[in-house]
Amino acid sequence: MAEDSKKISSSEGGSIGSYAAVGDSFTEGVGDPGPDGTFIGWADRLAVLLSDRRPEHDFRYANLAVRGRLLDQIVAEQVPRAKELGPDLVTFCAGGNDILRPGSDPDAVAERYAAAVADLKESVGTVLLCTGFDTRGIPVLKHLRGKIATYTAHVRAIADRYDCPVLDLWSLRSVQDRRAWSDDRLHLSPDGHTRVALRAAQVLGLDVPADPDQAWPPEVRSAADTRRETIHWAREHLVPWIGRRLRGESSGDHVTAKRPELAPFEVDAALVQAVVPPQAGVRAPSVLP
Repeated sequence: MAEDSKKISSSEGGSIGSYAAVGDSFTEGVGDPGPDGTFIGWADRLAVLLSDRRPEHDFRYANLAVRGRLLDQIVAEQVPRAKELGPDLVTFCAGGNDILRPGSDPDAVAERYAAAVADLKESVGTVLLCTGFDTRGIPVLKHLRGKIATYTAHVRAIADRYDCPVLDLWSLRSVQDRRAWSDDRLHLSPDGHTRVALRAAQVLGLDVPADPDQAWPPEVRSAADTRRETIHWAREHLVPWIGRRLRGESSGDHVTAKRPELAPFEVDAALVQAVVPPQAGVRAPSVLP
């Protein structure tokens, strides 16, 4: 973890009895499918780690995030609901879809982001903010690296201004490996979501079962393998994505939040194992004792 990242104490981490996740596809968990067809994602995995520090049936969790949402939509739809729920912790990860849009201004996006953080801080004890990823190795996003870096700098400054802990994804080196990303190269894979959840838990002062920046196992790939993967990606993901943009459609059209209520979080064995799946680059025996 970056040394200057804000972090709350271990005792505070243990006092988090309720958590609401706010954001877009990243926080909804796209790229990390669960056995019932819904997505799991880093926020669900973080909820597992938080609930493990509470007595049984004494932790509540809501996930308000919806894929494709722009910052202003998140502020209009999710922030008021998060304030109404009044949880101990809100994770606020927003603005990424705005930055991806041609001609978007990261300075202007950051101004609206800061206003939303100030609004949330009036009702929520802890608001954890997320920086952008370093996209230098991600084919579809690397040309936006400068804009993402500018927005990330703003997020860190906003976190300092409002005394918020920071989930610094830019410095998380392990998610720069291709295996941290799903086939669409826009969303994290299950392993990538696992590493982000572990880093978020560290920022909140929790002991974690594995190092999120643990090195990936060695991998040998031929140039032919890379070419085949790129052709498949362009046909299956890039072309449909461009088509939706041209038609003015969003992947989140007609999608609603998967956990709209701050409800008791029942952790079953399948979800516990999903936090650190046995095939993941991150290796740990179990999350729970």
